[in-house]
Amino acid sequence: MRIGVVGTGHLGKIHLKCLNSTPFTLQGVFDIDAKTANEAAGIYQTQAFSSYQELLKEIDAVIVVADTTSHYDLSVNALNAGKHVFIEKPVTASLEEAHALQKLVSDSHGLIVQVGHVERYNPAFVATLPHVHNPMFIECHRLATFNPRGNDVSVILDLMIHDLDILLELVDSPIAEIRSNGVNILSSTADICNARIEFANGCVANMTASRISLKQMRKFRIFQNDAYIGIDFLEKTNQVIKLNDQKEGMLIETKDGDKYINVMSQDIQESNAIENELNDFYKAIVEKTEPKVDIHHAVKVMELAHEIESNIKVHV
Repeated sequence: MRIGVVGTGHLGKIHLKCLNSTPFTLQGVFDIDAKTANEAAGIYQTQAFSSYQELLKEIDAVIVVADTTSHYDLSVNALNAGKHVFIEKPVTASLEEAHALQKLVSDSHGLIVQVGHVERYNPAFVATLPHVHNPMFIECHRLATFNPRGNDVSVILDLMIHDLDILLELVDSPIAEIRSNGVNILSSTADICNARIEFANGCVANMTASRISLKQMRKFRIFQNDAYIGIDFLEKTNQVIKLNDQKEGMLIETKDGDKYINVMSQDIQESNAIENELNDFYKAIVEKTEPKVDIHHAVKVMELAHEIESNIKVHV
């Protein structure tokens, strides 16, 4: 399975390195910056193509890791050429492009399109997922120090979108109301955002994202009837505190009688999330199955992100 990479910046180089641990055969790279492409090709012992169309002729699948504003055009060209496509998040720069791409994918029978919501493959999340049942309150903080890379979109599409993807995976209910607030500090779009999302089933999520923090933080807290669950995406750790009838742990009296609190921190098996999602991409192509994060889910995430942006009260 021959694959190419479009975009050889910071994240593109990470994908190139991870491809060594997948069944794909790296056929070449392309970047509008020929110098960057040639440097990457030298490091990873592959060919730098002088045009995207030339690369498409030589591959079966492509990884789109270029600027978000080019995702749509690059993906459309690949699909029209009959190639499978892996697109880094966010899937496109605009909601209109996301809907148009979704339609094209639906009409492109047999072609696999996967979107790179990498936190879905974070080992701490994978280990925690079996413990999550009907969450009723979710709180998450995703904070990062300032980095000019990624500022072509708001902090919602840059950082918060990771947690919006996780949120929609965990809560299976229509959204009833969204309230959001944001602050512009270093860019022309919101650099800090808080969103309160209420679902029809009563679940409430409080989401905060910042790209001008003094420290890194990626924490996700889940409250449900029988448990409190904490996930640290950055440290790749979790904590599950459960209330049950088993006579183990700390005894407490509740309105339903005696209960026991059990605290569990799992042994998380270290793994490379990008390698895992690329291996899933390969498996979906070979087995002709839908990837874990398909275009339809990615569009739902984009719809939520853009609704937060449209409702935001930005303070400049």
